[in-house]
Amino acid sequence: MAPKKPTTATGASASQIDKIAGNIFQHYQKTTPQRTMLIDAFMAFLVIVGGLQFVYCILAGNYPFNAFLSGFSATVGQFVLTASLRMQTTEANKSEFPSVSPERAFADYVVGSLILHFFCINFIN
Repeated sequence: MAPKKPTTATGASASQIDKIAGNIFQHYQKTTPQRTMLIDAFMAFLVIVGGLQFVYCILAGNYPFNAFLSGFSATVGQFVLTASLRMQTTEANKSEFPSVSPERAFADYVVGSLILHFFCINFIN
């Protein structure tokens, strides 16, 4: 009797999962505009920075707690603003935001980012 292939909880083998992930990544690269890929890369960067801040707070302590809260909320807030920008500038969502041009969406993003960082800098104290 041949040995069984290792499977996941859903019954799919690791090679099937690799193929599925590869197909998803290829489809993403083919159909996603460069501008949207750049926004996605920035969002991934924000997730990494927020995770590093959280891990640092756990390992090194949170003595200036206001500084941790300010930095972490800045990354989370910037992620939310960037997700909003991505939603408003994606071609598939034009029916949801008919009166918002990409230039206006970016201007709203910049103003929201300035307000967010103003409050975060003032919260550090």
